Amino acid sequence: MVPRRSNWAVIHEGLCRHPRVSDIPRLVAWRWELREAHRRLRLALQMAQDAVRHETALPDVSRDLLLFCHGFCVSLEGHHRGEDASLFPALASQYPEATRVVGLLRQDHAMISTLLSQLDAAAQANASPAVLARHLEGLAAIMESHFRFEERELEPLLDELELDADPSTVFGPL
Repeated sequence: MVPRRSNWAVIHEGLCRHPRVSDIPRLVAWRWELREAHRRLRLALQMAQDAVRHETALPDVSRDLLLFCHGFCVSLEGHHRGEDASLFPALASQYPEATRVVGLLRQDHAMISTLLSQLDAAAQANASPAVLARHLEGLAAIMESHFRFEERELEPLLDELELDADPSTVFGPL
């Protein structure tokens, strides 16, 4: 008969096998922070799309559509501003080989900013839900492509990135 180990022995073994949180550099969390920011932005986009999809162009509804569309625009712009101001300079400084990728991501940000301005203008002008839906569909396709490229290219670097900053400053407040 195999002697039964106490729960404490199992817990101790688990603690010894896995590093303590304090042993893991804070910087490893940047990969998670990026994915979490992207998850929240995808959710914000989905909420805006759902609001547009389920409404008609009535005067009392236009305020709600404006709120969802404007909220999404502000959130995504804030995310990109944070990356441009904090994350990208840190990556380029620590990883000069990432300069090309950072440049491509900045180009994406500029293109997405233009699309966001167009969406915001359409929402401000009380465009029909169908028009807003087309804007959001185009943004969704570009945004998803951008997020996937960014995650694929940056995540290995984020695991080792030395950046002492608040995640909401780096990835936006959403």
